[in-house]
Amino acid sequence: MTDQTTTGILGPVTIRPPFDPELVPAEEAIRGAMPVLSHETLPTVRRLLAEGMPGMEPADLTAGGRVRVEERQVPGPEGAPDITLLILSPADGTWPRAGIYYVHGGGMVVGERRTGVDSFVPFVAEGGAVVVSVEYRLAPEHPDPAPVEDCYAGLLWTAKNADELGINPDRLLIAGMSAGGGLAAGTALLARDRAFPKLSHQVLVCPMLDDRFATHSSRMLDGLTGWDRNSNLFGWTSLLGERRGGPDVSPYAAPARAEDLSNLPRTYIDTGSAELFRDEILTYARRLSEAGVNVDLHMWGGGFHGFDQIGAHAAVSRASVATREEFIRRALKD
Repeated sequence: MTDQTTTGILGPVTIRPPFDPELVPAEEAIRGAMPVLSHETLPTVRRLLAEGMPGMEPADLTAGGRVRVEERQVPGPEGAPDITLLILSPADGTWPRAGIYYVHGGGMVVGERRTGVDSFVPFVAEGGAVVVSVEYRLAPEHPDPAPVEDCYAGLLWTAKNADELGINPDRLLIAGMSAGGGLAAGTALLARDRAFPKLSHQVLVCPMLDDRFATHSSRMLDGLTGWDRNSNLFGWTSLLGERRGGPDVSPYAAPARAEDLSNLPRTYIDTGSAELFRDEILTYARRLSEAGVNVDLHMWGGGFHGFDQIGAHAAVSRASVATREEFIRRALKD
């Protein structure tokens, strides 16, 4: 099978590993509920995500009153609008805590500061962290470098105001999922190259790292899962326009292009074996390790993009989440 809309750009579909059997119903459900991203479907996808999936109640970010929720308008990049930060802190007010700076996913084109942040609420409710979630500008209305520069501006404000936020500046982590994982990796590169702030860890969950579609896995999903190669092409093209795949793409936008991965924080990075981003993630983890970075890499058999959120009931999903949470809890105490 070849997708006629991408012939000549992405080439034929390649072979993929099978999905974990427990995940198959979840994959079918998300595929039926969410259209493939395009200029025509983008408003619908944004509306569906804003309204929430049918039958799912909004997450209680207060954790029953144990978490204080506030929002701040803070300076954006020079010459750009202010950005909004969602701040979750322990209600008991004990200071200081580790800080988790969170970047939401959404293919560079959808999502907002509350998207996926509920995954980090337990660390706040347990008293181990303050979480700051950034609302960055989205493509295609705001192409590169707007998203990553917004993320860096929010991180810069967080670090400069660590005392007020109750954050120990020596324990400041950055975390992101999917596109947010790619932006987190790009923001970590910016923080290194601009010499502030110093990050203790980066947690990259199925990160979106490479715009070039040069790997086997980048071409192996067509019409399957909530994020296939066609959605991926739309996301990257929305961010980069005609530069996508060419020589003029910044490593801060596509971290797989970074030539120097030294002096980056200890890294947790994960992927599924049937994940579109699998190969770029494995390569990034190897290159980080070769550059002297301490890396925890996990590949989960039969997992597709976002499997442990979409099919949370499955044994492989529960193992993935437990492993990631255990790493973060250790990181908060390092």
